[in-house]
Amino acid sequence: MIIAKEKRQSNIVEYILYMWQVEDLIRAYQFDIEAIKANVIPQYNLSGDILNETIEWYDNLIEMMKVEQIQEKGHLQVITNLVNDLDRLHRQLLADSKEIAFRHIYNATLPFINEFDEKTGKSLDNEIQLCLTGIYSQFLLKLQGKEVSKGTQEAIKAFGSFLAFLSGKFHEEQEQEKTGDAGDASLN
Repeated sequence: MIIAKEKRQSNIVEYILYMWQVEDLIRAYQFDIEAIKANVIPQYNLSGDILNETIEWYDNLIEMMKVEQIQEKGHLQVITNLVNDLDRLHRQLLADSKEIAFRHIYNATLPFINEFDEKTGKSLDNEIQLCLTGIYSQFLLKLQGKEVSKGTQEAIKAFGSFLAFLSGKFHEEQEQEKTGDAGDASLN
C-alpha cells in the first residue's frame, strides 16, 4: 500500500506495473488474505495503524478483483482507466505540434511497438497497453529464469524510455490540474 501510494504520486507507469504485480500476487495466493498476511505483509515490517491499513488494502483489492471477475486474468478497472488516461494523453501529445520531443521518442519506439503488436496478434487495446505488457512480460520471464533475447531487451528499453517520458508528461498534467492551470493546452 505504501509503495503503491508513492509510485502513484511519482511515476504512473511504475504504479500501473506495480499494481499488475500485486494482482498477480493476489492470484498466486488464491485470494486468501490469511496467506497474504502470513507471507507477504511481514516483508514490509509494519506495525500499528499502517499494518492494519495495509491488510485492509489487500483485502479490498481481493474483493474488487472478485467483484470485477478478474480472478484468472485481467486488471482492475481503476488501473485500466489509468492506462486509458495515458493513452488519451499520448494521443493528445502526438496531435500537439509543439511536442517535438515526444513525437521523436515515439517515432523511435514505433517500430518496436509494431513488431510487438504483430507478435501478440493485435490483441491489445492501445499502444500504451502494449508497451506496458511488453515490460511486464519481460519481468515475468526474468522471474521464471527464462532468457530474454537481445531484440526483446532492445524493444523493452525503447518502451521504457517512451513510457518514462509519457509518465513525466502525465505528472506535469496532474500538477497543472492541481494548481488550476488545466486550461493551458500546452504541457511544456
